[in-house]
Amino acid sequence: MLQQILRDMYIDPELLAELNEEQKHVLFYKMREEQVRRWKEREERVNGNEALLKKTARLQQSNDKHVQWLRGTDGEVWVWIMGEADGDKPYEQISEERIAERARQQAQKEAEELWKEKEAEITKKFRDAMANEKARILAEKWKIETEDRKAAKLMEEKFQEELKKREEEERQKGEAQIRQQEERRAHELYLSLKQAQQYSQHNEKEDHEWEEQLRRSKAADEERSHKARRARDEYQRQSLRAIQKGKVAGLSNLFQATGLNREQEAKLTSADPISSLTTIVPTSKAWERPPRPFSRDVIIQWFREEQLPRRAGFERNSSTIAPWFHGIISRQEAEELLMNKSEGAFLVRVSEKIWGYALSYRHQSGFKHFLVDASGDFYSFLGVDPNRHATLTDLIDFHKEEIITSSGGELLLEPCGQIKNPPDYISLFE
Repeated sequence: MLQQILRDMYIDPELLAELNEEQKHVLFYKMREEQVRRWKEREERVNGNEALLKKTARLQQSNDKHVQWLRGTDGEVWVWIMGEADGDKPYEQISEERIAERARQQAQKEAEELWKEKEAEITKKFRDAMANEKARILAEKWKIETEDRKAAKLMEEKFQEELKKREEEERQKGEAQIRQQEERRAHELYLSLKQAQQYSQHNEKEDHEWEEQLRRSKAADEERSHKARRARDEYQRQSLRAIQKGKVAGLSNLFQATGLNREQEAKLTSADPISSLTTIVPTSKAWERPPRPFSRDVIIQWFREEQLPRRAGFERNSSTIAPWFHGIISRQEAEELLMNKSEGAFLVRVSEKIWGYALSYRHQSGFKHFLVDASGDFYSFLGVDPNRHATLTDLIDFHKEEIITSSGGELLLEPCGQIKNPPDYISLFE
């Protein structure tokens, strides 16, 4: 299950809610390690590709280009910081002047283009008017006698002067319009460039805020990693102590058999049906476990197929159901059972979230719930507990003497039994 979480980098919110804080810290630490590992692999691939591209580019270059830095009298690279040297204007003034100059140049360039178009339009307009009027006068006066031709010539010259005057007036009017438009355009460009500068400065401020947020996030990550390492060291210490006491089975001989031996079968068969429940171990091997529990019936089938042969929920070397064992009950029901109990009271219920169990514990200030993974060949707290117990009873007995978490100091002191009749686990054994 932990491998699936690390592969998908996702944990169901309902499943996450079942974990205690220390388990969450360690699980986060493991997911963080996986993220860093994937990031390093990606960076190695990217760096390898960049190195290959740079090498190819160097081979393709035919000339040897280089940069030579200007050095000062002290032999160091000469550096000039705009606005800070003697005689320099303040940076804000220089920036304002540069923006205004860029706006003026752009507006002037646009105005020149507009004036060229306007001037061509005016020239063409009056040239056509002159040609039309001249043609009209010639057509009317050509047949007039010689003495009238002088009057026609004077009239033509007068008209030409009037046209030139009108052309000059229109030119001046057009130039005034172009200048006004140039001023407006320069102002618009100045405002646009100023807004772009302010937006850039705002982005720089946001970058600083993002860097500060990133720094705080990294500090929080380091704190969580520290807590996770501390919890992992505590679990390793517990593992060593458990091995010394002989309460954790080795991986090589975790189970000597998956079914019940003959002596256990005889005890279960001859047990009193009132004082203890008998178990019938299914012989069918056709059932395949789904990735996650999706119904109550599937959980019951899983318990009968996989957990009864491993004597989950039974007292050690006995056919009696353990007093701390409960069936498929909710977190709220578990807390109601533990409500009036003292600190250290506990029960184990079949989980609806994972293939395993939930250990509910009465704490001084409330309740704690620990998921117990039973999807493999051992029992351990989900994802973060290196202690691998051969049976569910081994896990419970181990934590009657050893704390569950270093921060909480939980010891299993008092089992919380049944208050219902029939008990809430009856459906598991029917």
